[in-house]
Parts: sequence; structure tokens; C-alpha cells
Amino acid sequence: MCTNIVYEWLKTLQLPQYAESFVDNGYDDLEVCKQIGDPDLDAIGVAVPHHRRRIQEAVQRLKEADERAAGLYFTLEPPP
Repeated sequence: MCTNIVYEWLKTLQLPQYAESFVDNGYDDLEVCKQIGDPDLDAIGVAVPHHRRRIQEAVQRLKEADERAAGLYFTLEPPP
């Protein structure tokens, strides 16, 4: 399997063993991973409760980072 952002993300969570399953199930970038819920973890094959919790907490952190970044947009147009 080639190294990608999802593999690196899972590696930081100390769960790289799920990387191939994530990619095989269409979770090949972090934007898609932000949508992961319990049914998705079942499909991916994450059965260990503390692994599921670690992934769910990481997904929540991804969503929160998105919310914080949403306020950083700016325009290059001159003020009126």
C-alpha cells in the first residue's frame, strides 16, 4: 500500500493497521474521514472499542479544526 494522508493520520493515532481497510472502503482522504460514524467503523472492520473511540475522537478533532479555520477566509477586494 502506498503512503497517503490517511495512513499518516492513522499512524499518528497508533492505528496504521486499519489504513488498507480505510482506503478499500473509500476513506482515502481526511475530508471523507470527517464523515466516519459507527456504521462506517463496522464496515472498515474496527471492532476494538478503544480503537473505535480513538478514531471517533480524532474525527471530532478534524471537524473542530475545520470550524476554527472557517473564520480565516479573507478577500483581496479593496474595502468599500
